[in-house]
Amino acid sequence: MRFNRLDLNLLVALDALLSEKSITRAARRLNLSQSATSGVLARLRDYFKDELLMPVGRNLSLTPLAVSLIEPVRDVLLQIQRTIEVKPEFDPATATREFRILASDFVSTVLLGELGRRISVEAPGISINISLATSAPAEQLERGEVELVILPKRYMSDSQPTELLFEETYTCIAWTGNKLIGETLSLDEYMQLGHVSSRFGTANTSFEEHFLKDSGYDRRIEVWTANFTSLPHFVIGTNRIATMHTRLARMLACYYPIRLLAPPIEFPKVEMSMQWNRFLEQDRSHIWLRNMLIEIAGTEPCNDTATASVEPAVSGQVLALPRQRISA
Repeated sequence: MRFNRLDLNLLVALDALLSEKSITRAARRLNLSQSATSGVLARLRDYFKDELLMPVGRNLSLTPLAVSLIEPVRDVLLQIQRTIEVKPEFDPATATREFRILASDFVSTVLLGELGRRISVEAPGISINISLATSAPAEQLERGEVELVILPKRYMSDSQPTELLFEETYTCIAWTGNKLIGETLSLDEYMQLGHVSSRFGTANTSFEEHFLKDSGYDRRIEVWTANFTSLPHFVIGTNRIATMHTRLARMLACYYPIRLLAPPIEFPKVEMSMQWNRFLEQDRSHIWLRNMLIEIAGTEPCNDTATASVEPAVSGQVLALPRQRISA
């Protein structure tokens, strides 16, 4: 199909070229040969009367016109996709669909596990594809690579719809056999004990580590992990402690020999939010998904009696306020 002399099929290739800034990577994404992708770029250059991608050393750099095309081209493609896929009615019991969600292992454990269980009962034809959060979640959302992002609000883009799911507090965990800690955890004990913390990528650290360093505290971290859910494994059988999300700590206390203690330092609450592409705002299946997540976020992730003895030591309460459902 052509519009104003432009083959609309070229828009998909243009989006890949503008996003990847590489003929090789764009070819891989488009499932084309490198020579065919070079030919597509030549046609685009001829149409726009602009080089679009210019060689700078070993890399390709976007021209000013190419930069100005990134967002409108992506918006056009997403609008076409949503127009084709949208259905007037949505029945979860009979619908077939895949939701692509970007989230940490913390969110997957305390929120998405329950989502998966409910979907298996209420919507057996729907699947969820969960990938770990990256350094560029907003870009993945804008490109349509994922449909929902669940992260702390401070990482959210200002250009897409956002909804608060819950506020999270922090709790310390220790092995039940740790004899160096009594019923409470003092600041001196907190600073003297070895810690386990999470580090993502080569340099990124967890929120509590950033907060402690900014507040002038320097813990002795003995173990770094690449996720949140493995923290208890490096605490059990040792005198180490870890500072982690309260919801996750409560859930893991149902299965591991750990106890929960109020941290001696008051950590700021973290606003865990979900964000989606604005083109999905009125998508009925997406509204159904968001409503279900709001409902799950307002419940305790683990009601096992194993946490009953440790709950009084937890600082703060998990937010579980009634939420207004999104109307279709």
